[in-house]
Amino acid sequence: MPRLSAFPITQKWPAQNPDVIQLYSLPTPNGVKVSIALEELELPYEAHRVSFDTDDQMTPEFLSLNPNNKIPAIIDPHGPDDTPIGLFESGAILLYLAEKAGRLIPNDPIGRYETIQWVMFQVGGVGPMFGQFGHFYKYAADKVANNSYPVERYTKEARRLLGVLEGRLLDRQFIMGDEYTIADIAIFPWVRGLSNGYDAEETLRLSDFKIVNAWVKRCSERPASVKGLTVPAKN
Repeated sequence: MPRLSAFPITQKWPAQNPDVIQLYSLPTPNGVKVSIALEELELPYEAHRVSFDTDDQMTPEFLSLNPNNKIPAIIDPHGPDDTPIGLFESGAILLYLAEKAGRLIPNDPIGRYETIQWVMFQVGGVGPMFGQFGHFYKYAADKVANNSYPVERYTKEARRLLGVLEGRLLDRQFIMGDEYTIADIAIFPWVRGLSNGYDAEETLRLSDFKIVNAWVKRCSERPASVKGLTVPAKN
């Protein structure tokens, strides 16, 4: 696999088809953003499961591609000018894939930057705040059992962000209107995870956000989402 031989990560996760995009991920809200985009764009790819149970993300091979030890990451053997490229950070990967395929992002400059704006809204707001909510509400609940502040803080912030989305989606099918874009793909898995992953429907009173709930349903039921939400599969 001459195009991939410069990437040490391929020593731990050998490519079965070195001519297609290599995805290193897990089916988490961040991880599935990329698998869903790859499915929507119909870009050939090969998925490799990075198991947190065995600290795969801390291995030298994985760190050689992403020194920040987070999923997802990709290698495209046919990057710009047909040169192999490795990328991490899901927002950057979404933008790269959309521009590579010429889809899921508007062609006009104003629409393009508005889309990027909402991707950044997820990267800087929805992801970190929903993640902190889930951490204290579900995964570290025993550690804050005598301190209600963390859950109250992130519950309030999560609901504020959901309110922003509710306003944006008023009279819109998708974040950018009638066109489904990487902005939707960036955000909806995180909103879906509030109930699907954190079981927080009652605490966050998710039923208050009827427009957002309908949008998540539309996004989740797309064939590419149905498949992408389960990638990479368990071995």
